[in-house]
Amino acid sequence: MDGKVLAITGGASGIGLAIAEAALAEGWRAAVADRDAVALERARGRLDPARASFTALDVTDEDAMEAWIVGAAASCRLAGAVAAAGIAADVPALDTPADLFRRILEVNVTGTFLLARSAGRVMRDAGGGAVLLIASVSGLRGAKGRAAYGASKAAVVNLAQVMALEGAAHGIRVNALCPGPVETPLVARLHGPETRAQWLRHLPMRRYAAPEEITPMALFLLDERKSGYLTGQAIAVDGGYAAAGLMTPGN
Repeated sequence: MDGKVLAITGGASGIGLAIAEAALAEGWRAAVADRDAVALERARGRLDPARASFTALDVTDEDAMEAWIVGAAASCRLAGAVAAAGIAADVPALDTPADLFRRILEVNVTGTFLLARSAGRVMRDAGGGAVLLIASVSGLRGAKGRAAYGASKAAVVNLAQVMALEGAAHGIRVNALCPGPVETPLVARLHGPETRAQWLRHLPMRRYAAPEEITPMALFLLDERKSGYLTGQAIAVDGGYAAAGLMTPGN
């Protein structure tokens, strides 16, 4: 992987940071972007500065996204890109303000699209690559309080399919990864005791994942040697949530 760089939005915490750490351990270089300057500084302390770069970025800023991706590919081949930046809310649909709905779609859908489009342009000219969009099981199944978040992640799943179809001729693979509940800073803010209890009742594995449990599938999807014929898929890593029907109580 030496000489190849992986660009990651939302890379300073949660799943994005875990993917960055795992990618560096496998020999990738990493270009990490995040809007949270404090989280970026913490990430500097965890990631090898000789193999990682750090950029403060608003993923909804089209020009900034394009400049960051072009810069990341200036000295190394952009072989992979991960759209992990996202925001969420737990609000009933009938109580969801339009401004909140728009903001979540702007970050989760438009921001993801801008990353995928910018990376895809560079990869097209360089002979291909892999783009991974972090969606959610909330984009595959309905869940209470997820009118905006679920709609945004369902859009990300379809975006992966469309871009996979259009990118195949250029050697670009695009997939969506759909985690269930993961112990991230975002989940810590959103999931109170009642919400956690509801999730656990519907999870066959009866627990949340650690971010590091999501990374093996992410790296598999990014590695052309292992998943070179896999594109346009939405893969759930969710403790069995998307497959669950009636379960044995307390099982």
